[in-house]
Amino acid sequence: MIYKDYKRVLYIDLSKEKIRIDLREDLQEYLGGVGIASKLLEENIKPDLEPLHEDQPIIFAIGACSSIFPVITKTVAMFYSPLTRDLGESYAGGRMAITLLFAGYDAVVITGKCRRPSYITIKSNDVEFKDARPIWGLSTSDTGRIIRERESGEGKRSILRIGPAGENLSSFACVCVDTYRHFGRLGLGACMGSKNLKSIVSIGDKSIDIENNKEYFKAYQTIYKKVTNTDIMGKYHDLGTSVNVLTMNEKGSLLTRNLKDNRFEHAEEISGEKFAEKNLIRKVACTSCPVGCIHIGQYRKQFDDGYDYEAISVAYDYELIFALGSYIGVGTTEDLIELIEKVEQLGFDAISAGVVLGWATEAYSNGLITNNETMLPLEFGNVENYIKALEYMGMNYNEFYKTLAKGCLTASKVYGGEEYAVQFAGNETPGYHTGYGSAVGHTVGSRHSHLCNGGYSIDQSTTEFDKEKLIEYIFNEERERCILNSLVICLFARKVYDRETILLALNSIGYNLTNDDLDHISDSIYKTKLRIKKMLDFDITKVKLPKRLFETDTSKGPIDEKTTYELISSYNEKLKEYMS
Repeated sequence: MIYKDYKRVLYIDLSKEKIRIDLREDLQEYLGGVGIASKLLEENIKPDLEPLHEDQPIIFAIGACSSIFPVITKTVAMFYSPLTRDLGESYAGGRMAITLLFAGYDAVVITGKCRRPSYITIKSNDVEFKDARPIWGLSTSDTGRIIRERESGEGKRSILRIGPAGENLSSFACVCVDTYRHFGRLGLGACMGSKNLKSIVSIGDKSIDIENNKEYFKAYQTIYKKVTNTDIMGKYHDLGTSVNVLTMNEKGSLLTRNLKDNRFEHAEEISGEKFAEKNLIRKVACTSCPVGCIHIGQYRKQFDDGYDYEAISVAYDYELIFALGSYIGVGTTEDLIELIEKVEQLGFDAISAGVVLGWATEAYSNGLITNNETMLPLEFGNVENYIKALEYMGMNYNEFYKTLAKGCLTASKVYGGEEYAVQFAGNETPGYHTGYGSAVGHTVGSRHSHLCNGGYSIDQSTTEFDKEKLIEYIFNEERERCILNSLVICLFARKVYDRETILLALNSIGYNLTNDDLDHISDSIYKTKLRIKKMLDFDITKVKLPKRLFETDTSKGPIDEKTTYELISSYNEKLKEYMS
């Protein structure tokens, strides 16, 4: 909490329906967000137990500046990932951060398992345990609607919920947050499902007093103007990240048909420009953000004769367009919206859902799986069958779909086709196939995501390939993002919050930090993550990358398999030196 010498941590034991609140002075050195969440995960994780064992923890944490300054809107969740069997780390916007702030918590640690399907309501000094049996099995939207009707605190609450995918323990089930935001990657939805926890409601009804209003207001105005009066955030408000579709396609980096291709012939028809022309109806923002980067697309769907239509509205962005569009050969905005809506209702991570369908489609075309497993033909661009396949996967319809719901790496080890199961250490590929930076960055990143270190950025910003510079960039960026994520800044604003701006914000609300202090904090956080990964027996040098990465050109041309593994080995040596 600001102006305090401790972090206020709420511990919830679902099995005993008991809580306790600890004031942790020792967590101050981790600043907040991913810093304190990593430390709490290290303290509570059980490496000898399965990822979905009831004793495994789920950690939520907000940052040192959460909701106090513009675009610092996110909450971090940390857990033992059932998808990668490795460090689980995910971020969501919406209202959760501000509700935890106003409830007076820096972090929440959830352990145990509800004796029946339940949801919990978190308040400032209490947690209520409630029966969720009537809503178990419902979609994420129906669950949210019913809980909104039952719970007080409108405007001061955040509602997290899982769908059937989480209930049925899909390894890449997500958690939906306040309609349009998610803890998307690495299977937090399955962790909640394994605990019989359908939903978490957090209500924040307190307020926070700022002690030095003059300094705070000066800092706030400086940052607000940087966000709103410069070009830094304009891209995200205008077309959003979907502006990348045509750019990536032109460069030969748009993953298409399970990465058999790097360009999509229908890219213009699923571009951000096309969405804006045909489907965009409004833009919304997370609480405490003036940008409005969440783009809502809509289309009319006829559901019965007699001119009966329903309007389907979803949030879309580049990652969803690649995963449920080009990656599986879907070439219209309407079809994309329908697929996104199905993924949302079932509660899947959209990236993993699209990538596993891409693998399954190629495996089907190669005869590794047949209608006996899939129950229907899987063909690139066949939206109707993809929707049915998603439903089958969400309900664990048969052994094939139950296996597919564990991710494309697991499925390929059972059915074959591992060479084109495009994933990094078990986490399905994000939408960047740009060169050595993306391949190495995804592999060595602490959660195997493009957001760990932005390795793809060095591919896009440099013309010459320099091994040492690449490794140094990825390492430094991984460390720097530990600071950004300790404040839980939306990474869209990473160019807003340079070191000078971070110190301006922190020191205006009572901190007294320097650049050297931030370096020390980033090292503490990154080393904590690396210790957790070691506890879980993760070894970078044992990661096997799919051959498809080296068969399909990137925007830099082909990447060499031997060189890629040499770079990964070099990074591993750097980590050994760093941890010694």
